[in-house]
Amino acid sequence: MRRDHWLLPVGFEEILPPAARHAEQVRRRLLDLLDAWGYDLVMPPLVEYLESLLTGVGHELDLKTFKLTDQLTGRLMGLRADITPQAARIDAHYLRRDTPVRLCYVGPVVRTRPDEFGGAREPWQIGAELFGQSGARADTEVLRLMLALLETAGFSGLHVDIGHVGVYRALAREARMDGITEQELHDALRRRSRVEVDAILAGLNLPVRLERHLRALIDLHGGAAELEAAEAALADANPDVKAALGDLKAVWQAVDRAHEGLEWHFDLAELSGYGYHTGVVFSAFVAGYGQAIAQGGRYDEIGRAFGRSRPAVGFSADLRLLLKLRDEVARPAGGVLAPCCDDVRLRDAVRALRASGERVIEALSEEAEHGRDMGCDRELVQQDGRWTVVVRR
Repeated sequence: MRRDHWLLPVGFEEILPPAARHAEQVRRRLLDLLDAWGYDLVMPPLVEYLESLLTGVGHELDLKTFKLTDQLTGRLMGLRADITPQAARIDAHYLRRDTPVRLCYVGPVVRTRPDEFGGAREPWQIGAELFGQSGARADTEVLRLMLALLETAGFSGLHVDIGHVGVYRALAREARMDGITEQELHDALRRRSRVEVDAILAGLNLPVRLERHLRALIDLHGGAAELEAAEAALADANPDVKAALGDLKAVWQAVDRAHEGLEWHFDLAELSGYGYHTGVVFSAFVAGYGQAIAQGGRYDEIGRAFGRSRPAVGFSADLRLLLKLRDEVARPAGGVLAPCCDDVRLRDAVRALRASGERVIEALSEEAEHGRDMGCDRELVQQDGRWTVVVRR
């Protein structure tokens, strides 16, 4: 007989008391923040038909999605690996408002493979999406909200990577690349492989100016001064490139004014999520951890597949990861121990304490009351005919 039947699959874990209580307190605090910014909570299902889950999000999410067959219809379903497409479906198909829509969510997503070695395959995705508004002001709001959420979760000294997918998209359109070449050059730029970039550009026979612009992207990364260098290097680029750089600069300046102490890194070759991102992209990092702890950006095309193309920008983070990185001591809940006693006034006292927000545990026997640690730091005792809360000795 196997003795390891209690083991969980790799990448899945459970949270036990008192850490689970602490996690729920943080979750509520973050949802309160999102609500204070005007973002309405949605609760999409964990399972949907596969074509809905993967609409507009590219091949990468397909590889991360667990698939199963619906025994009622025979159709292929998936366990969601990302809540963003579900939020886009809700905005486009159910809400159908003409005004901007702000949605937020928190819940588990399930992935076939972790994002990093030893990582979780069941992140708790928390995030926010703003639909129906284009431009730098909307991008600024969402980036500021992401930073506010991280600060509320207890993080400081944040480092922000920011770029704009529209710069490369505009140059690729001007170069009239086929889809395969555009993806190959995109991959080479992300890996900063100068040899591959030169080889691809050499085979395209582009105008000297356009080839210079594309080749420059590999070097346009660094601090705030690098944004000025990008503007200079691309000064004679097409209008769409200049518009993208203008949006990027506007977002950076607005967020930098609102959040002191941020470290910025600009990168025009940072094209993560290129399959669906269309504009500003950003990620937040914290010292001592090599991966982004939150990321987001603009993705204007995703709603089209649901019958309504709307501008969209959002961000998400893994609440499990945020809790793990903070590594705060989860203290026992404490509470009031009520003795095992059939007394009307005792029941009234217990009811009043619970109504006031106290945690009250009722002992089930005399032995439990005196001989077992119930996790309570206070107790109800009868003094002068009244039930009174006193500190346990």
